[in-house]
Amino acid sequence: MKETSLQECQSTEPLGLRISKTEVDLLMGLFERGLKNELEDFARAGIRMSIIGDSSKLPKSLQDLIDKAVKTTEGNSRLHLVVAVNYSGQYDVVQACQTIGQKVKDGIIEPKDINSLLVEQELQTNCIDFPCPDLLIRTSGELRLSNFLLWQLAYTELFFSHSQWPEFGEAEFLEALCSFQQRQRRYGGQSS
Repeated sequence: MKETSLQECQSTEPLGLRISKTEVDLLMGLFERGLKNELEDFARAGIRMSIIGDSSKLPKSLQDLIDKAVKTTEGNSRLHLVVAVNYSGQYDVVQACQTIGQKVKDGIIEPKDINSLLVEQELQTNCIDFPCPDLLIRTSGELRLSNFLLWQLAYTELFFSHSQWPEFGEAEFLEALCSFQQRQRRYGGQSS
């Protein structure tokens, strides 16, 4: 079987909007312990870690650990794990537009220079070599995108699993890959 890699991993919805403080604290503790345990393995396996979203509301110890992980792994190139923490796809697009608008106002670019590539360069996901995923796996049985990578998912194939994230394992992952392999990618075009 071909080697597969995880390109993005959404860790939480915007903090405090839909889950209790107790749940947030539990998730953040799990994330911190998991990252501490895996950091050396990331280095050995050649995994680069990046963060998108707003990590400023995380506990200081977790912010420091994330900064260390990003710096420690920045030279790795075998796999790229992008963790979305308190990430909003809508906010990502809005901040990109604001940055571009400021560049127009400052005379750095002309309005006619604005195109899809420029917008993509201003998104938080510009840290990713391949910013548009081929497949999005949505766990928990929810049939929605949850404000995740809205720009990048334009032509992404979607797979919905009833498994919760912690229980989502190799069997479910292989099911998603098999489903993906049977699809005809059209990138917005019509069926042939």
